[in-house]
Amino acid sequence: MPVRSRSSTVLEIRISIKHIAPPIWRLVLVRSTASLADLHTVIQEAFGWQNYHLYNFTHGDRKFGRLGGDLDFEDSARMTLQRLGLTAGDTIEYWYDFGDDWYHEVSIVATRRADPEAFYPRCIDGARAGPPEDCGGAPGYDDLLAVLGNPAHERFAEMTAWAGSHFNPETFDLRATNRILELAFS
Repeated sequence: MPVRSRSSTVLEIRISIKHIAPPIWRLVLVRSTASLADLHTVIQEAFGWQNYHLYNFTHGDRKFGRLGGDLDFEDSARMTLQRLGLTAGDTIEYWYDFGDDWYHEVSIVATRRADPEAFYPRCIDGARAGPPEDCGGAPGYDDLLAVLGNPAHERFAEMTAWAGSHFNPETFDLRATNRILELAFS
């Protein structure tokens, strides 16, 4: 049975990948007591990524990420959305994969009362498939789409095999995304 919300407040958050057109985004509901590490997991699952790489969140002059190595971050597992004081209209930046450089704008759309019968986090809307992991960031993704959109391209077979024949950049499956979130957080 899914874990129900332990917080009476949820944040409606829009997560948009920067430098991609048309936009790729998700609208999620997340408990205000969730940590930034939890939000990282929500983003990974909502965009179909595998959590292979480092990440950080930037809020003002503060940076949060996974501790370890020589990176100077505050611990994302110890900072909650509530403690950051995020309210409607606020934004933070999420940066995933310090080589491919996937930058995201994380915007707080609204604060809501939690439904005690609802499972959180959950996705309520979105557009387009998340880019495949390790495709080279926004410029590499643009190149991938150009190749996949041209069956006569010399790299079409190679890139179709790499991305998977099932990959459709225009498809977003809300039901599957929520099932994945429920599995990740239950």
